[in-house]
Amino acid sequence: MKTPLTDRRDFLRAAGAGLMTAMAPSAWAATLAADAIFATAFVRRDGGFGAAVLSEAGKVLHAIDLPDRGHDVTFDPVSKRSVVFARQPGTFAVVFDHTGREAPRTIASVPGRHFFGHGVFSTDGALLYATENDFDNAAGVVGIYDARAQFSRIGEFPTYGMGSHELLLLGDGRTLAIANGGIETHPDFGRTELNIATMKPSYVLVDRITGDLIEKHELPPKLHQLSIRHMDADPSGTVWFGCQYRGPGTDCPLLVGRAARGKELQLLDMPQDVLSGFRNYVGSVAANPAADTIAVSSPQGNSLVVIDATSGKVVTTSNLVEVCGVAPDGAGFMATTGAGEIVGAGMKRSEPDYVWDNHMLRIEPTA
Repeated sequence: MKTPLTDRRDFLRAAGAGLMTAMAPSAWAATLAADAIFATAFVRRDGGFGAAVLSEAGKVLHAIDLPDRGHDVTFDPVSKRSVVFARQPGTFAVVFDHTGREAPRTIASVPGRHFFGHGVFSTDGALLYATENDFDNAAGVVGIYDARAQFSRIGEFPTYGMGSHELLLLGDGRTLAIANGGIETHPDFGRTELNIATMKPSYVLVDRITGDLIEKHELPPKLHQLSIRHMDADPSGTVWFGCQYRGPGTDCPLLVGRAARGKELQLLDMPQDVLSGFRNYVGSVAANPAADTIAVSSPQGNSLVVIDATSGKVVTTSNLVEVCGVAPDGAGFMATTGAGEIVGAGMKRSEPDYVWDNHMLRIEPTA
């Protein structure tokens, strides 16, 4: 089912047209009238790949084709464009306008780099930042793309670690928080993890203008196999992160933590039954500013947990088969699963043709 690497770059030249024509005008109207919409990647059960726009009722408003599996979506409220990134070691990203006013565009990674699945726009929408793998040097970099010049790649700076994954633009509009998973991979070996015995994850703050390192935090040596992967920030500016453990399966380390500027990382103590329910894997993290809560999901453990951001206490736990994608929805969260389910406040839909992927993005109606 995988598209050969040589074919993916050919796909990029033709992918855009299908994005625009895939959605009827009535569906675009429904999108614009919705209270909010949600964007997420998926795998079709027939073997195809794509991304979808969902309504708050969980209805698929729009589905687009991708050449291979997608991972996360980011959105720029200034230009009203979204970007869906390939899952590592993917070499494509697709830019699209959910209002339908602009034709889609594809971005190919440059030689010697591939995407890690995540990115973020600058506050003015001028620049797109994407985590990438400098695979021959086993180093993470942030690729910089000029969103006002057809997303041409204009530079990069280091992430000061390897296996870079999710990144966030913090409230000052200048500081990037980056999760370095610490795992070495090389596209010649697919997704094989090459340095489990020596991995060194880290959480870093980097100045997006200069590329300078502001802070770097590593976990204690005994937790060097605890890969920091996904993050979101709560209203106070605290960054919450979720980890995936690459050590012995019999271990049960803490998997959720928080980071405050100028302070050491703090792993969150959780009830043992909740912690073991993650099966050593957190797949997504989302903050709900309206409720001051944090949701963390585990597709391996079929577990969705909501945490009070102030106290750090577990508020609710839910059992959902292969749950991973999660985004704020009112006072709660909407979640998607690998079983094709879309679950929200008082709502549950099933789309049996879709296997929903790891992440989901909420796009506000004013966007």
